[in-house]
Amino acid sequence: MISHLLASIIAPLLGYVVFYVAKFLYHDLTSPLRGMRGPQSPSLILGNFMQIADDGLVMERWRQEYGPNFVFTGLFNVRQLHTSDIKAIAHIISRSGVYRKDPAGLYSARRFFGNGLLSAELSDHTRQRKVMNPAFGSAQLREMLDVFMDKSTKLRDIWDGQITETNATPTIEVFSWLRRMTLDIIGEAGFNYEFDALYDKSTELNQVFTQLSRARTSPRVSAFRFAQAMIPILRLLPAPESRDFDAPRNEMFRIGKQLVQQTKLVSSEINANGEPLSRRRDLLSLLINANVAADVPEHQRLSEEEVVGQIPTFFIAGHGTTSVATAWALHALSINRGAQEKLREELLTIPSEIPTMDELNSLVYLDSVVRETMRLYSPIVSVERMAMQDDVLPLSTPYVDSTGAIHDSLRIRKGQMIHIATLAVNTDKEIWGLDASEFKPERWERVPKAASAVPGIWANLLTFFAGPHNCIGFRFSLLEQKAVLFTLIRAFEFEKTVPNGRIVRSSTPLQRPIVLDDPKKTHQLPLTVKRYRI
Repeated sequence: MISHLLASIIAPLLGYVVFYVAKFLYHDLTSPLRGMRGPQSPSLILGNFMQIADDGLVMERWRQEYGPNFVFTGLFNVRQLHTSDIKAIAHIISRSGVYRKDPAGLYSARRFFGNGLLSAELSDHTRQRKVMNPAFGSAQLREMLDVFMDKSTKLRDIWDGQITETNATPTIEVFSWLRRMTLDIIGEAGFNYEFDALYDKSTELNQVFTQLSRARTSPRVSAFRFAQAMIPILRLLPAPESRDFDAPRNEMFRIGKQLVQQTKLVSSEINANGEPLSRRRDLLSLLINANVAADVPEHQRLSEEEVVGQIPTFFIAGHGTTSVATAWALHALSINRGAQEKLREELLTIPSEIPTMDELNSLVYLDSVVRETMRLYSPIVSVERMAMQDDVLPLSTPYVDSTGAIHDSLRIRKGQMIHIATLAVNTDKEIWGLDASEFKPERWERVPKAASAVPGIWANLLTFFAGPHNCIGFRFSLLEQKAVLFTLIRAFEFEKTVPNGRIVRSSTPLQRPIVLDDPKKTHQLPLTVKRYRI
């Protein structure tokens, strides 16, 4: 009886999976990209997935071998296009209705972000972004600078205390401290929440985000989750280690709803003159106020579920990426000591330890250091898009297929996945020169003419992408980085602890630093930190 019941369940499930896999394989066998060069697939099921998951530099090596346009295979050997061709990328960005986030990617994003901006498309994305834009204006950033400086100063004082305690020159693992500091920043600036991560206080939301960060899974578990995203019926099966992720995620949304309700209550309180009692300027308060503004029609307003979905969006965009970028800046400055000294000399021209936004933005070399960091160490290395209809991609660099034929365009079929190699564009030697792989802030004194063709929203880079899906908080991130570097470089000298070339990026979506010789591949950046004495 039980065996018949299991058979009645398993047989349709297997048939469904086989149907999907067959569809993928047929799509691949008839793909117009079959003649393109690329790495061999070592597995019929996994394709190149495990190579990419295990090695953060493998895409870079493939690009060097096969050029700006090549194919590799994902799960079920599905052929995917990798491009760093400027003309092709500009075309994709200009046709955002045709090239969109793929359904599997949206499913994965919604599992974590709910219905936030990072998991919205088309009219929903436009509507959410329109309501959120006012929270990221210049006036709002000026007020948030106080938060950036306060948390940066606290981190400075903690490191200074460690130097005093050791009575020596300590090695500090700076990346974990930067993560804690940026967590405190986004907590207060994002939704008026005190994480107190710098002081190891265990708040409710801090515990949740700690659990989520620890819920990183093995590449094989990640592969299963990708398969669930691609084949809907597999979502009925429990993913390995799913409890480690699902429980804190559900708790995050529960707390998020509480924060939204509390913020709405505070924002609605007025005095006898009808003026608001609260002047809270965190992103969540600004968003809620903008959402009920008189000039926003009822049908354009965000639902409570969508507002709650912005909390993990703020967290990821305002915490993970900024801590990664700032860590890489300190890494680069620890190697290029001349640049570090030049930057410190400029920073010390500001007499106050608490600069204004105008003073920070007037520091030309600081701006160059930040630009060069975001060029060479872009936290996000690629952006994925799927073609929603047949199309033709124009190319600035023709490619030669396996038969020797030369092509100046690519036929793209509906359903084709495309990986836009943002970091590869930022470090392309044909754009940035033969020294493109080196950290040289001085290059921003005279930007190469070829960079003008890069269709980015900021600094001729693709770091913050472009088009309707460009990073809404990029000004927030840049100001935060400048505030942190201003505080730390004035106070300390940073020297490398690990030999050159032994700090590399991880294979995760964010290019976090790891020590190459560490068998556990822990995200870390150890640096020697000395007090700077004038």
